Amino acid sequence: MMKKKSIYASRASLVLILCQVISALDVPLDLLQPPTITQQSPKDYIVDPRENIVIQCEAKGKPPPSFSWTRNGTHFDIDKDAQVTMKPNSGTLVVNIMNGGKAEAYEGVYQCTARNERGAAISNNIVIRPSRSPLWTKEKLEPNQVREGDSLVLHCRPPVGLPPPIIFWMDNAFQRLPQSERVSQGLNGDLYFSNVQPEDTREDYICYARFNHTQTIQQKQPISVKVFSMDSLNDTIAANLSDTDIYGAKPVTERPPVLLTPTGSTSTKVELRGNVLLLECIAAGLPTPVIRWIKEGGELPANRTFFENFKKTLKIIDVSEADSGNYKCIARNTLGSAHHVISVTVKAAPYWITAPRNLVLSPGEHGTLICRANGNPKPNISWLANGVPIAIAPEDPSRKVDGDTIIFSHVQERSSAVYQCNASNEYGYLLANAFVNVLAEPPRILTPVNKLYQVIADSPALLDCAYFGSPKPEIEWFKGVKGSILRGNEYVFHDNGTLEIPVAQKDSAGTYTCVARNELGKTQNEVQLEVKDPTMIIKQPEYQVIQRYGQVSFECIIKHDSTLLPTIIWLKDNDELPDDERFLVGKDNLTIMNVTDKDDGTYTCIVNTTLDSVSASAVLTVVARPNPPFDLELTGQLERSIELSWIPGDENNSPIISFVIEYEDGLHEPGVWHYQTEVPGSQTTVQLKLSPYVNYSFRVIAVNEIGRSQPSEPSEQYLTKSANPDENPSNVQGIGSEPDNLVITWESLKGFQSNGPGLQYKVSWRQKDVDDEWTSVIVANVSKYIVSGTPTFVPYEIKVQALNDLGYAPEPSEVIGHSGEDLPMVAPGNVQVYVINSTLAKVHWDPVPLKTVRGHLQGYKVYYWKVQSLSRRSRRHVEKKILTFRGNKTFGMLPGLEPYSSYKLNVRVVNGKGEGPASPDKVFKTPEGVPSSPSFLKITNPTLDSLTLEWGSPTHPNGVLTSYVLKFQPINNTHELGPLVEIRIPANESSLILKNLNYSTRYKFYINAQTSVGSGSQITEEAVTIMDEAMASRQVDIATQGWFIGLMCAVALLILILLIVCFIRRNKGGKYPVKEKEDAHADPEIQPMKEDDGTFGEYRLFSFVSSAPF
Repeated sequence: MMKKKSIYASRASLVLILCQVISALDVPLDLLQPPTITQQSPKDYIVDPRENIVIQCEAKGKPPPSFSWTRNGTHFDIDKDAQVTMKPNSGTLVVNIMNGGKAEAYEGVYQCTARNERGAAISNNIVIRPSRSPLWTKEKLEPNQVREGDSLVLHCRPPVGLPPPIIFWMDNAFQRLPQSERVSQGLNGDLYFSNVQPEDTREDYICYARFNHTQTIQQKQPISVKVFSMDSLNDTIAANLSDTDIYGAKPVTERPPVLLTPTGSTSTKVELRGNVLLLECIAAGLPTPVIRWIKEGGELPANRTFFENFKKTLKIIDVSEADSGNYKCIARNTLGSAHHVISVTVKAAPYWITAPRNLVLSPGEHGTLICRANGNPKPNISWLANGVPIAIAPEDPSRKVDGDTIIFSHVQERSSAVYQCNASNEYGYLLANAFVNVLAEPPRILTPVNKLYQVIADSPALLDCAYFGSPKPEIEWFKGVKGSILRGNEYVFHDNGTLEIPVAQKDSAGTYTCVARNELGKTQNEVQLEVKDPTMIIKQPEYQVIQRYGQVSFECIIKHDSTLLPTIIWLKDNDELPDDERFLVGKDNLTIMNVTDKDDGTYTCIVNTTLDSVSASAVLTVVARPNPPFDLELTGQLERSIELSWIPGDENNSPIISFVIEYEDGLHEPGVWHYQTEVPGSQTTVQLKLSPYVNYSFRVIAVNEIGRSQPSEPSEQYLTKSANPDENPSNVQGIGSEPDNLVITWESLKGFQSNGPGLQYKVSWRQKDVDDEWTSVIVANVSKYIVSGTPTFVPYEIKVQALNDLGYAPEPSEVIGHSGEDLPMVAPGNVQVYVINSTLAKVHWDPVPLKTVRGHLQGYKVYYWKVQSLSRRSRRHVEKKILTFRGNKTFGMLPGLEPYSSYKLNVRVVNGKGEGPASPDKVFKTPEGVPSSPSFLKITNPTLDSLTLEWGSPTHPNGVLTSYVLKFQPINNTHELGPLVEIRIPANESSLILKNLNYSTRYKFYINAQTSVGSGSQITEEAVTIMDEAMASRQVDIATQGWFIGLMCAVALLILILLIVCFIRRNKGGKYPVKEKEDAHADPEIQPMKEDDGTFGEYRLFSFVSSAPF
C-alpha cells in the first residue's frame, strides 16, 4: 500500500510547529533583554566518581549575563577551590576529579544564577551524587537441601548502589539460568522456585549485580541446591532424619497454590503519574500455579498493559490517576487457588497546565504572567523576582501578584525583570523563568530577503515573516509587487507573522510581500513560492509468494517533478536491506536471488525528494516443504493398538495438509518403512492398529502444497505379543503344469502377518465331486506345492491355512483348481465355407465335445491358404494364415481374400496346452473381381501424325480379361483439353499404333483392363507428335535474318494484345493450368468437348495396327 502524508495530517503538524514558534518567539540579541537559561544539568545528577564533574549552566541576554553559584543554599566561591573552574563566557562548572579531586567532596545541591542589568534568571536545584557500586558483604551460605516438589527462594540481597543495580542469575560458565513458569526471578532479584525438581540440583546458582553507571559487575558467592527425591531419601538419608523431620520420606504430594510474594492477603503500592507501574505475584504449588490479573471494578487499561515474567508481573505504562484502584492476582492450579489484592494509589509530582512565558511590552502597555500547575497533592505556587522571593523583592508599582498570576499595568523601562514561578508538592517541584522586557522598537523583519519556498502541489505552504517590534507590529501580506492585500478563507494568518496557504496549487506560485508596521515605523520583505508536481509511485511492488531458492522481483516505477531529483531506498521490515550480494537493486526494481527463509517479510520502496516522500510496501512470503515433525511419543500401549502423538515442525508459510505415518518392522524387515495411515494436517495424534509379533517403530512425514517434509526421527520401538495368525494366504490357485499333476500356489504372508514365530502353511486338497477325504501336508518357507499322479484336467477343491507356534489361523475358504491339461483329442467336424464375395468368406464348424478338449477351452484356430490363382494356373509358395476365435465360437469371417483364386482351410480346437488335430482340408474358390491397372503404359516412335503405344497386362487380373479400353484427347497450347476418343482393344493385344494424328500436338492417354465383373483402375501417360520437317527447315533458315527479327518484334506486340483478349476469353472456356494439370486430366469422361469454339479442327478417322503377344 502506498503511503503519503495527507494534507490534514501535515496541517496538524504545522499548527503544532507554529504554536511552538509563537511560544518561543525571541527578542533579537542586539536588543537589551534579561537573561534566559538555555541549558542546565538534570535535577538529579548522578556522576561517575572516576571522571570530571561537569555541571551545566548556559544563558543568553543583552548585555551578556554574568554567572554565580550556590551550594547547599550558600554562595559557592569558585575562586577559592582550585579543583573547580568555570568555562569562559559560560556558567558551566568543571570539577577536576581526574587530577586528585574526590567526587564525594562535591556532593550537594547546586543552583546557578545568570544576571545582567535587566534581571536575574536561576536554574533548578541540581543535586549532585556520585554513583556507587559497593562490594557484596561476605556471608556464609549454607547448602540448600530441599525435598522434591517443595518451594524454594534463593535470596540475592545485592549491595545498595546508586543507581540501583540490574540483577541476573548465571552459572559458573556465565550462562543465564533458564527460567520458566516454575522458576523465575522476582523484581527484588531473588530467584523463586514454585516447586523444585531433581534437575534443579546444582552448586553454582550465582546472583550478579550490574552497575551500569560505573560499568562494573559484582558477583555473589555461589549457592548450592540439592533436591532429594523420595527414593533417594529412603535409600541414602533415612538414618539421618527423624520421623517428624520436614524431609521425612513422605511421597511427593500435590499442593494448592500459596503466594511467596507478596505475603498476606493485601498490600499497598504508590506510584507517580507518568511512571511505569509494576505489580508482582509469585506463587508456590504443585502443579505449578498459573497467574491471572484483574482490576476490581474495572478493566485493565488497553494498549498500556503488558504481562512479563510468565504473567507473574503486571506492567502498566504511563500511569495516571485513573489507574488507581485494587488489582488482584489469582494463582491457580488443579488443587485450588490463592489471591492477593494490591491497592494502588497514583500520586503526581507537579506538572504544568500553563507555564509562564516571556513578555515584551512597550512603555505604558499592560500584560500578565500566568503560572498554573497541577499535581496530587495540589502543588503550592510561589513567585520570585530576579531569584528573590517576591515578598522581599524591590517593589514595582506596575506589578500586582494575584495567586498564580502577576498583573502588569503601565509598565516602564524599570519594570524589566526576570520572574520565577515555583510549583511544588511532596513529590517534586517545577521551576520556570519568564522575563518582562520593556522596549520601544520600530518593526523589523527577521526572515531573509527573497527567501525561496518550495512545496508540493495540494499540500500546505508556510511563508515566514518572522518579526519583532515593540509595540507588537501588525502584519499584512500581498501577492505580487502591486497586488492587493490577501484576505479570505483560502489563507491562514498566524500570530507569528507566518502566511499559510492550506492547499497550494500551481497558480499559487509567485512573489509574496510581508509588511510589518507599528506606531514607530513600517518595513516589508519579499519571499518566493514555487509549487512542484507531487512524486507518485505509478507501479507499486506486489505481494509475492515464492518457493525457497527461487528468484523474485519487486517493481517500483515512479513519476516526479522534472526539477526534483528523487532517490529510491528499499527497506526490509522497516530496516536496511541485508548486506548480501543476492539482493540486486536496479533503477526501478529490487531482485532477490536464491531466496531463503530469512528473506520472508515486508519490502518497502521509499522515494524521497527534497520536498516529499512516498512509499509502497509488499509482502514476500517464502514457502517451502514443511520441517519434519518432532518429539514423537507412544502412549496407551495395548496388544493391538497404540496412540502416537507428535509436534509439527515449521510449516514454512504453507499450511500442512496432512501427516503420513509410516512404520518399520525391526523384527522382520529392518530398515524398510511401510505406509501405515494418513491424517489431516490439524491432527497431531492418531490411534494406530497393530499386528502381533511386530517390533514397531513409527515416523511421521508432514505434507503441504509444496511437497513432503523429511521424515521425523523414529519413535521408540514397541514389540507386540505373539498370537495365532489372523489371516490365511491370499491368491490361492491350483493349475497343473503337466497332464498328471496339480500345482498349488499362494501368496505367502508378510513378516508382520505371521503374528508369531514358526510360520507354516497347511495345504489341503481333494478331487471335486468325488467322495474323497482331504489330503493335507504342512510346509514352511515356500509358496507352492505340487501334487503328482492326478488324472488329466479334473477339478480339485483346494485350501491353504496359516499356522505358527501358537496355533492355526481361522478356517480358510476353498478354491477350485484343475490338474494339468493335455492336447485336445478330436478335430472340429462339419466344416462349411460360404463365399460372400471375391474377398470375403464365412466358415462354420461343429464344436468338439468338452471332454475331448482335456483342458480349458480357449477357442478355435482357422488355418487357410491360397492354393493358386485361377487366371494364371501358376503355383507359388504357400503362405498360411491363421485366425483365432476365442471361446466356444462356431463360425468366423475370413477377410482379405484374393479374387478368382482357389483356397484351402482347416479348423483346430485350442486349450491351455496347445492345439488339437486339424479338421480335413476344405477347398473353396473366390469369384472374379475387377482387375488392377495395367502394369505399365509406354509411348514410343513419335512421327508427324502417329504414336506407338505399348502396355503390360495387370499384375492382378482377378479374373479372365475381356478387353482393354483406351481413351485419349489432345491438349492445346493453353492447356485446354480437346474431345475424348475411346477405343476398345481385344484382351490379347499389348500394343497399338495410332495414325492420322495432328503434328506437333500433345495428347493424353488413359488405358484400363476389364473382366466380366467390370473395369479396373486406369493408368495415364502423355506424348507429343513431331512438327513438319520442311517447315522446321525454313524456320532454321530465316531465324537468323534481320527482317525476320523485326517481324518477330511486331508479332510479340500483337501477341501481347491477344493475351489480353485471351485473358477475358478464359473466363468462358475450360482452362488447363500447368500446376493443376494432373488433377484436371484425371477423368476424361467429365471433360467438356471443344467442337464448336474453333480451337480444334475436325478430327480425321484413325487407323491402328495392333500386335498380340504369342
